[in-house]
Amino acid sequence: MKAIKFYQIDTFTNELFKGNPAGVCPLDEWIDVKLMQSIAFENNLSETAFYVKSKDKFEIRWFTPTTEVDLCGHATLASAFVELSIKENPNDQITFVSKSGDLLVSTKDDLLTLDFPTEEYSKIDLNNDLTAPFQIKPLEAYKGGSDIMLVFENEKTIKEMIPSLNKISQIQARGVTVTAKGDSCDFVSRFFGPQSGINEDPVTGSTHTYLTPYWSKKLNKDSMVAIQLSERGGTLNCKQKGKRIKITGNAMLYLAGEITVGNTI
Repeated sequence: MKAIKFYQIDTFTNELFKGNPAGVCPLDEWIDVKLMQSIAFENNLSETAFYVKSKDKFEIRWFTPTTEVDLCGHATLASAFVELSIKENPNDQITFVSKSGDLLVSTKDDLLTLDFPTEEYSKIDLNNDLTAPFQIKPLEAYKGGSDIMLVFENEKTIKEMIPSLNKISQIQARGVTVTAKGDSCDFVSRFFGPQSGINEDPVTGSTHTYLTPYWSKKLNKDSMVAIQLSERGGTLNCKQKGKRIKITGNAMLYLAGEITVGNTI
């Protein structure tokens, strides 16, 4: 029997059973893509990350239960936590190489900080496809690299909304982010991605690569606290720094073990 090391990490939280759980599989070498997708499907987490050491960096890939994605924040945070805290990498910063470029993660005082490129976004028309899933009409709509962002009037609307996931699944995007100015923080959001196998993601680091520059302009602030209002909830400290975004949060180990894959490697 052959086995793959597996960790499940709760991210953007300092409490177990909160934040966003991610699967992490450190590999000595890359395995078949179909096997990675099967492992992600079996885990049934919003993301499972696989990474391989390559010289002084780490190549990384992310899979939802149904598809590979180009960028995932919380699973990158989880992978860094495994490498820096569990495997006791002596460095205080590591670099992941991905389809979205180099992603830096540093650690200090039990906090992890993602250093990601800013995602460009542009305003689009509020057509019926974008308004139909919601009981309350959004104020504005924007298109990022792979997501749609809808801006609503207030935090209460975001917290209480029950959108039609079937109608969201028909939108041509990775998923839909809904956001508003926060009451007890700078801004709030939720992310729905049924078309990517994630009905609602608990905490989505990657969406904050466009949420941060948007709210930075709106609020005229570079440093902000964001809360994702999912059932599990999560807090992200976001900082706009030129064309890069810094997103800071905690991580907690929930599970460590091995995935037995027999002769499929």
